[in-house]
Amino acid sequence: MKKLKNRRTLTQAAIFAGATALMALTPNTRAQTSVDNLLNKLEQKGILTPNEADELKAENATNSVADFNQALNSKFPMPDWITGYKLSGDFRGRFDERTTPNPAQEDNARLRYRLRVGLQVNMKDNLQVGLRLGSDDANSANGLGGAPLSNTSTFQGNGTKKFLYIDAAYGKWTPINDDTWMVAGTIGKMDEPFLETPMVFDADYTPEGGALQATYQINDENSVAVNGAGFVLAYSGSAAENMSFLYGAQVAWNSKWTSHIASSLGVAAYNIVNRDMLTTANAGSGNKGNSVNAAGDPIYNLNPIVADASLTYTLDGFPLYKGAFPIKLTAEYLNNPGAPRSGGAVVGGAPSGNEGYYAGITFGRAVQQGTWDIGYRYESLDANAWYAQIVNDDNQAYNAGFAGGTNVKGHLFTADYALTDALLFSFTCYVNSMIGNTNPAGASSREIHAMADLMWKF
Repeated sequence: MKKLKNRRTLTQAAIFAGATALMALTPNTRAQTSVDNLLNKLEQKGILTPNEADELKAENATNSVADFNQALNSKFPMPDWITGYKLSGDFRGRFDERTTPNPAQEDNARLRYRLRVGLQVNMKDNLQVGLRLGSDDANSANGLGGAPLSNTSTFQGNGTKKFLYIDAAYGKWTPINDDTWMVAGTIGKMDEPFLETPMVFDADYTPEGGALQATYQINDENSVAVNGAGFVLAYSGSAAENMSFLYGAQVAWNSKWTSHIASSLGVAAYNIVNRDMLTTANAGSGNKGNSVNAAGDPIYNLNPIVADASLTYTLDGFPLYKGAFPIKLTAEYLNNPGAPRSGGAVVGGAPSGNEGYYAGITFGRAVQQGTWDIGYRYESLDANAWYAQIVNDDNQAYNAGFAGGTNVKGHLFTADYALTDALLFSFTCYVNSMIGNTNPAGASSREIHAMADLMWKF
């Protein structure tokens, strides 16, 4: 009898806690009605006696959301300098297929998923701390953690438990933020701060180091953004020069010419120092393309200049689309003076070449229920135009195996549709080949990489 009484006491406590939490998350009248309905159901199922249900209803009627919040703050006090928290993230399910006519390789289909969960803490004096966790398979290239260019895990291993890594962890201070100037500094593991296409930085790349960003609002129509950063690519405690760095600086001019026309024009310079430390064991991500030595580090200097431009024209409306309809043109050019131009001999497993081209168009933008977009782009990225281990890893060609990186050219087709404000369907298809085919006996390097995604955002 005593055990039964204790069990009922625990049941009451659990139900009351759930009821109180429900009141905190919904308007007071709706919450009270919902909790009463829940208690009625539990009484009907015999989980609660009529007297227990009546007692809990009475307690529910005399408690309010304010009471709950006051009790919560007394148990978990928030420091005076904390101004707010923000929880966000996404889950993506993916079908991924790679095919090639090369007889040395069978077609490959995978089922995959990505989970990211982030917490942002805002503080007084324009301070911010961020943390984001992300799923991933272990990086087979170096064993130092997850892959630097992906948060995607493959369904495999008979349901084995999967890995969760730190995807971002940073501190940010914005000492100036007014109608004219914004100046912010960030240190830690962060979202890549430069305004470039995936030809320069993979969209999932979260580098480690420090960044300084500033925006000057010239007038209502024009602004200038300046980005500078230094990132650590590799570290060795025993080497004389124990770190390899990536330095970058960018200036971008953003304009809104009319209510329909907007543009952006930018130029950036990047430089990688101590590239001899960029061995496969230290910094490999699985991409290929660069001319490398036996240890896997690049033979040529990597210090490209990048120019990019975009033009957006927004229509007032478009058939089968909700709201204003943007059409965006994007172009980018990259040149690395540290490597020879194309046309030279194969060195370190890859042909020479130091340029990259990117041109694309996107119709629409899938941002809320009923909106969509379709897009196309052509890209050509020479073998030694830039560091292969940080460019788009989905942009693949058959290179003695399916591999992204440099020395790739081809087409990209995309389509997105927002099924709801929080649920997005995406289709992506790359049709690529190598610029300089190094496959045995010149066998085909053509690859089709197609992905279909469903993504839940919260």
